[in-house]
Amino acid sequence: MKIAVIGTGNMGAGLARLLAGARSDVVIGHRDPAKAAAFAAELGAGVEAGGVAAAVKLADIVLLALPYGAIADMLKEAGNLKGKVLIDISNPVTADFRGLVVGHSSSAAEEIQALVPEATVVKAFNTIFAPLLPAEGRNGKVLQVFIAGDDEKAKNAVSRLVKSIGFEAVDAGPLTNARFIEPIGEMNIQFGFFLGKGPTVAPAWVQL
Repeated sequence: MKIAVIGTGNMGAGLARLLAGARSDVVIGHRDPAKAAAFAAELGAGVEAGGVAAAVKLADIVLLALPYGAIADMLKEAGNLKGKVLIDISNPVTADFRGLVVGHSSSAAEEIQALVPEATVVKAFNTIFAPLLPAEGRNGKVLQVFIAGDDEKAKNAVSRLVKSIGFEAVDAGPLTNARFIEPIGEMNIQFGFFLGKGPTVAPAWVQL
């Protein structure tokens, strides 16, 4: 199963490195194909690269490692998304990172699904800061990734991906539950950047 990582920012680069290290079949997508190619070369032999549409065409799973505000435009140039699983990792935050532009009665994930009904959107990774992606950043702890989606086969595929790179996959129910997961992501931002804990915190759902 080929995974396209769209975006080479902190989250995209971090997730791509983990996936390549786990020997997943990875293709890097970027609006600038040269930038994608340079990053793919950094990851090593076997990692492909191209423009957004080229990367999406090759992939079964498309990891949207982009800010929420950039996703709609990216989808317009992504080409045919029929049958693709899209992983939305975004938090739809305001410019000052202190609130959400979408929330409670909808979610970023649901808004993306409405834009591309021919694809299957799964929410994941929005509560994980980029510094916690490398194994050494987690200090031996297994962090939880909350996964929400309406298609069980797609959720299972994303769960396998999550486990393959050293995280615990937590089934968080249907895609509508992204309405609750995204505010948790915003609370994590509050802890990390406004309450002094730094970007090395992550939420966990503990069952006693």
